[in-house]
Amino acid sequence: MLVDSHCHLDRLDLTPFDGDLSGALFAATTAGVGHLLCVCIDLENFPAIQSIAQEHPHISLSVGVHPNETTGREPGVDELVRLAKAPGVVAIGETGLDYFRSEGDLSWQHERFCTHISASKQSRKPLIIHMRDATDDTLRILKEEGASDIGGVMHCFVEDWETAKRALDLNFLISFSGIVTFKSATKLHEVAQKVPADRMLIETDSPYLAPVPYRGKSNQPAYVYNVAQRLAELRGTTIESVAELTTRNYFSLFSDSVESS
Repeated sequence: MLVDSHCHLDRLDLTPFDGDLSGALFAATTAGVGHLLCVCIDLENFPAIQSIAQEHPHISLSVGVHPNETTGREPGVDELVRLAKAPGVVAIGETGLDYFRSEGDLSWQHERFCTHISASKQSRKPLIIHMRDATDDTLRILKEEGASDIGGVMHCFVEDWETAKRALDLNFLISFSGIVTFKSATKLHEVAQKVPADRMLIETDSPYLAPVPYRGKSNQPAYVYNVAQRLAELRGTTIESVAELTTRNYFSLFSDSVESS
């Protein structure tokens, strides 16, 4: 069984499935995906993904506000902790820092990030971390705020091995997306080869970052198979082994998820 540990089911391009999410979920099941984590990026859409999870027992969800979101409601610690108690919620996030899309005084991103870390520690739910062009500040804040007490996952990891080791030391797993299938991602290939077997996850981040051979197209959860396949090639093992390891790692980290087959 494969687990897509990070997808945005409310944002998929459902055109190939006649606008029906069940078609995309069936395609994922056919590809061997037995569980999915639908990740929240704003509080306004949380009820929508909550509804999806309630209708499908093999789907879990998170609660949080993406570091680039500027138009929606700002989260507070108490609200995040309250929402984290809802059925199916297994994580806080995605949260973190993104200096690629945001400019100027980004103290508001730092404050939001700290809010999520506090909610994680209070709710005892792991963090889903988004880190783009903000490596040092992200890891510094995680350390200063004691995020290692709960840990979590570095979602869609794209950094080098030295950075991966820093994240691992903070009690975070490394999650590989379709980027690991790109020929140009040589630094990430090294990370894929070196990361301990019990510290890795796989994801699609669908509808974004489709893997080879679908690069440039809309991504979907079924394509996590291609991520696992490339990870197996890089590690010199079988896709069955990668599936078993990453599935075990997922349910160990997100212990509130209900494993399905």
